[in-house]
Amino acid sequence: MGIDLTGQVAIVTGAGGGLGREHALLLARRGAKVVVNDFGGSRDGTGGSSTASEQVAQEIIAAGGSAISNGANVTDYAQVEAMVADAVAHWGSVDILVNNAGILRDRTFAKVSLEDFSAVVDVHFGGSVNCTKAVWSLMRAQNYGRIVYTTSSSGLFGNFGQSAYGAAKMALVGLMNTLHLEGKKNDIRVNCLSPSAATRMTGDVLEEEKLTMLSPAAVSPAVLALVSQDAPSRKILCAGAGTFETTQLVLTKGKHIGLGENTAERILDAWQEIDDRELGGSEPEFGWAQSQQEIDGARASIPVGLD
Repeated sequence: MGIDLTGQVAIVTGAGGGLGREHALLLARRGAKVVVNDFGGSRDGTGGSSTASEQVAQEIIAAGGSAISNGANVTDYAQVEAMVADAVAHWGSVDILVNNAGILRDRTFAKVSLEDFSAVVDVHFGGSVNCTKAVWSLMRAQNYGRIVYTTSSSGLFGNFGQSAYGAAKMALVGLMNTLHLEGKKNDIRVNCLSPSAATRMTGDVLEEEKLTMLSPAAVSPAVLALVSQDAPSRKILCAGAGTFETTQLVLTKGKHIGLGENTAERILDAWQEIDDRELGGSEPEFGWAQSQQEIDGARASIPVGLD
């Protein structure tokens, strides 16, 4: 076994079932002490029970691992702070955070209420922000941390009826990009996981063959890789059915159009070249790279001797 998490403390949210449960079990098998967090609500976020998280914690303990259950609602920062404090009181630190908690309230944008839209964003995005904020200072102080956000193909590429879910999932990519930069000097590595799995979130819309192939357990090795000591940072790792890919945000080489009354028309005329990745592109390390590329393009268009 190459990846050994012995002595490390992990928090896995939404770990009462599905993906979170498999993540928690695998991290525990590799030696991590695991806080099994789950509010215990239904798929739409209503209700609440600690039964599921307690069962997973007991499963880990029965297999010889270390775990405690926690029923914190990730949308309540005071509860999240208490969860982190509980982990520190038990084991002295938090080294790994896997943000997996989520709900679904699928509606087309025309039909979704603002209340339902906000509720979905609050859990997926706001909950991840709360959990990260609660461990960030601790990870900075110990000069070590591994954070995983659960994004989705619905956010990366879109999915009918999932405007709220997709918006929240893509927001996590933006959060990852900045925290990767801010956490680098303290060896805090931040990544996103885009899973394909048959869970209670997706089980009622998948065919039998796909339900079998898309086991949550097939995704969890991606989490283990992303929380390991040798993990990359600022990557979007996709995982399902034993296949692993990355999604990359690419800035095309583009074209300097210049300014003038008909600039918008010239943009459309040159669209194929502006949008063509095969002419050259890059995955910028930080946001200023876009502005720098645009400035360089403008400078290159100035005739020699006139700059």
